[in-house]
Amino acid sequence: MKISKTPHLRVTLLLALVLGLAVFVVGCKSSPSPGEDGATREESAASETGERAAGAPPAIDPQAMPAQAEDPALKIATFAAGCFWCIEPPFDETPGVKATIVGYTGGAEKLPTYEDVSYGRTGHTEAVRVYYNPDEVSYETLLTVFWRNINPTQKDGQFVDRGRQYRSGIYYHDAEQQRLAEASKAELGASGKFDKPIVTEVEPAGSFWKAEEYHQDFYKKSPRRYKSYRRGSGRDEYIQKTWGD
Repeated sequence: MKISKTPHLRVTLLLALVLGLAVFVVGCKSSPSPGEDGATREESAASETGERAAGAPPAIDPQAMPAQAEDPALKIATFAAGCFWCIEPPFDETPGVKATIVGYTGGAEKLPTYEDVSYGRTGHTEAVRVYYNPDEVSYETLLTVFWRNINPTQKDGQFVDRGRQYRSGIYYHDAEQQRLAEASKAELGASGKFDKPIVTEVEPAGSFWKAEEYHQDFYKKSPRRYKSYRRGSGRDEYIQKTWGD
């Protein structure tokens, strides 16, 4: 069939081509990401935020946490292990751990938000505060839990999450924690288990800002989204390959 070459028809065909190209580009940008349901971690968090906005009370803004536990029988340990959604469960399951709080540390800016931290605007890293009874669980045990849930050779990120906001770190609260953290790092480096240097930072604990409420116990509040993200992150495959757990 011969197509007429009138000006109106040529314009119409050109517009159709442009529209088709635009649809194709948008479709490519919307392709599924690591999770099985196609949702990235940020999209899952954004969806969670939207659902809260539709009917639930707003999340509490990030707040500075006290340097000491309210219960004098408890001590605090602070770790950064990439996505804080994924490091909370292993510590919650550890006997002697009484509570965990996820948040942001390692940056100078006050009142950091998830959006600012996740885009690397503040210098903070996602982290977890572990409240534990030293009569029931040792700091050395907590260090073991930490090491077995990260890739200590990955610089500026953990697994699928890249950037210094996902760097790994141990933030000690006293001289004894510092000694044990540095010794465990040195021991791991000398173990021969890794063919790259251990790059996890060991630094004094600074200000810790509690993350927005919907991030707390995310694996319990949104198990489907959590499991989908975790499966796609590569963390479990690495742990299984490295430790056989």
